[in-house]
Amino acid sequence: MARGAESEHDAALITVAAYTGLRLGELRALRWGDIDWAGATIRVNRNHPCHGAEKAPKSGKVRSVPLLDQAAGPLDVLSRRERFTAPGDLVFADEAGEPLSPDHARDAFYAALDAAGLGHLRTKPEPIRFHDLRHTFGTIGAGIWPLHDLQAYMGHAAIQTTMVYAHHVPKTDAAAKASAAVAAMLGAEPNPAALVTEPERVAA
Repeated sequence: MARGAESEHDAALITVAAYTGLRLGELRALRWGDIDWAGATIRVNRNHPCHGAEKAPKSGKVRSVPLLDQAAGPLDVLSRRERFTAPGDLVFADEAGEPLSPDHARDAFYAALDAAGLGHLRTKPEPIRFHDLRHTFGTIGAGIWPLHDLQAYMGHAAIQTTMVYAHHVPKTDAAAKASAAVAAMLGAEPNPAALVTEPERVAA
């Protein structure tokens, strides 16, 4: 979808939102110095809400978020622009280097949706919003990391909020895993057919 964005800046904004789970206010406050390229992490230090001044993240806590390659690539491209690339400069800024307008972010998102032929998602009973990009990261993360880790990455104050994403984790290999575990405890060879399952979840 980001390929339908009208500029590299807007494409990066949409992609980074989807693959880091940062809220719009956190994206608006993100600075180049918050990105640890070597450590593949983003430090979420601030939040710039649509109304009001910059402040601490919504949870009140600074957090680190894994920097996926899918987000690092567009950020790397953006870091090569002519201006506003110093550690203290905003990653997503307007032409004067000031915080990006929330209206611009939303307009860019909707324009990319339309260009990708997905404009109908705006007219469904529960229309898609820019904030829904954050759910992409949550859904992916639920299949990779323990939920408490995902809670920390997303900045949720309560684990109950993160639990929403647990419903997206496939459970089709549950019987095979349990059978193999019981066989191991009993000292028996597991049924080879039971071990042909979906790819294992990556341990965090």
